[in-house]
Amino acid sequence: MTRIENEQQYNWAVKRVEELLPLVDDNTPLDNPHSIELKLLSDLVADYSEAHFSLGEPTLADILKLRMFEMGLTQKSLSELIGVSPSRVCNYLSGKNEPTLQVARKISRELNIDANIVLGV
Repeated sequence: MTRIENEQQYNWAVKRVEELLPLVDDNTPLDNPHSIELKLLSDLVADYSEAHFSLGEPTLADILKLRMFEMGLTQKSLSELIGVSPSRVCNYLSGKNEPTLQVARKISRELNIDANIVLGV
């Protein structure tokens, strides 16, 4: 098997990895059949998981919503904090608009969000 083709194969491989884990530890030689099988199946499971269950990168809107929740901010209080209108904040949260460089700096500084995330870098 060079790759996992479907969820049934994936479930089988995950179960087999779980069976192999107790049989392999840091002292198990790399040429041990269990070690080899575990490495191969783990790589296949990881590749399938990445392709089918990956969440992807969060958007600025996702990050803003999370930080607003963490800080107990409303759209109005966020707009006051970063110096834009509530409707502009609504556009950021819906993904309709990106902040200007000046506003991005304020978002980064006031909400303690890495500038690279705010700028989409």
